[in-house]
Amino acid sequence: MAEIIWGLATSHVPSIGAAMDNQKTADDYWKPLFDGYAPAREWMAEHKPDVAVVVYNDHANALDMSMIPTFALGTAAHYQVADEGYGPRKVPNVVGAPELSEHLLVNLVDEGFDLTVLQELDVDHGLTVPLSVYTPDPGDAWPCAVVPMLVNVLHYPQPTAQRCLDLGEALGRAIRSFPGDLKVAVFGTGGMSHQLSGERAGLINEEFDRNFLKKIETDPQQLAQISREEYIREAGSEGIEMIMWLIMRGALGDDIRRVHETYHVPASNTAAALALFATDANEREQL
Repeated sequence: MAEIIWGLATSHVPSIGAAMDNQKTADDYWKPLFDGYAPAREWMAEHKPDVAVVVYNDHANALDMSMIPTFALGTAAHYQVADEGYGPRKVPNVVGAPELSEHLLVNLVDEGFDLTVLQELDVDHGLTVPLSVYTPDPGDAWPCAVVPMLVNVLHYPQPTAQRCLDLGEALGRAIRSFPGDLKVAVFGTGGMSHQLSGERAGLINEEFDRNFLKKIETDPQQLAQISREEYIREAGSEGIEMIMWLIMRGALGDDIRRVHETYHVPASNTAAALALFATDANEREQL
């Protein structure tokens, strides 16, 4: 049976990818952020999954504003890196896990989550930057296959935080029921607090962010009670991306251990964070 071995919550700011792509990670501006990633990267390199389920949002690259599914799942064998207006990132294209994708799709639909099926999908920085946070030097191929799960955090009505946590719990059950012998990691991406436009452009709420970082481990149900309006009010119009972290957290279950956490302001005009959790399955593997 498949096991979830760890979960990673991480910002997916496009300039983080650009800093890696252009060898700027040692610059004064970027070095504190990447120094904060280092312990998590070292640990993840020693605990490699076979497949990563990456929960992210498309940024109007694969899906335009004429079609915005609340939740969608990629079922393809391969995913091209999207051209976001300045050419695709020079990172490997993504290998899918169609058998696992189909299994997750059936089980999640049976649990009442009506997912849009994406049999073709170009993946943008929302997915590739978290993969680079995990593996900064992938060479010709990423070290694991990927199942993309997309969430609408762009256009009202976004899913509620409670619905995201519930989806994560169902996702965890679906992964663990897969008959293959797979080690799976789950990524929750986006955030933390930020707003890119309007009168509050540049908003960062460190107090809200740090409370979220604490509660994502100890009391995700409390975070699930926060309304979408409060997320936007407290964390900014783009800060609502943090509800995607709840899908990751729900999938992990109750028996987790925080491996590493880092928080940095700013990355571009965003509060950037990383939180890495090991599950009981990973702990058993080490015995």
